[in-house]
Amino acid sequence: MPDTRPGPILVINPNSNTHVTDGLVDALAPFATPHGPEIECLTLAEGPFGIQSQIDSDSVILPLTRLVQSRPDASAHVIACYSDPGLDACRSISPAPVFGIQDAGVLTAMARADLFGVIAVAEPSIARHRRTMARMGVLGRLVGEIALNMSVDETARGAGTFDRLVETGGALRDRGAGAILLGCAGMARHRKPLEEALGVVVIDPVQAATAMALGTVLAANI
Repeated sequence: MPDTRPGPILVINPNSNTHVTDGLVDALAPFATPHGPEIECLTLAEGPFGIQSQIDSDSVILPLTRLVQSRPDASAHVIACYSDPGLDACRSISPAPVFGIQDAGVLTAMARADLFGVIAVAEPSIARHRRTMARMGVLGRLVGEIALNMSVDETARGAGTFDRLVETGGALRDRGAGAILLGCAGMARHRKPLEEALGVVVIDPVQAATAMALGTVLAANI
């Protein structure tokens, strides 16, 4: 029998660090279903090793659009960087839906708790994230955003990352956050143990965006 499954959902890591992509593969493994779309995690080879500055974020927009255009078989795209680089540009050229993980993560956090907090990679990222949340009109639900001040690579595989996440997440919880949002795709592997350590909901935005993409694709094929 021919394969009638929808085309793959492409989850694109816009930095060139394959360790981050490996973490996405592990975090999204439970999303695989026999009759649903394949979840395909890709690394943008042209991207910087980590996206931490505005210049890093802007530099991946054109390579991202080229990658999206090269995959007309995709049923949806997920941009797996919390700055949502190239989101509007990719949406403008893709017939398939495109999801940004900050958008999806924030919406999921607000669906789980009245107030939420965000753990950022580095201090310069916070202003960039707040601009997106201001556009979304959700700053009134944000108790704060605190930076780890680590590199993207350190968040993915650094020895002291988890202890720093517990410290930072605990500070946001103590401010009243009922949900903690991980502000970098590289933090994906820490979600479950961090939730257990903090006693509040912890959201991996890549999982949140992929869940939205999967629901959208499946609903479109009913």
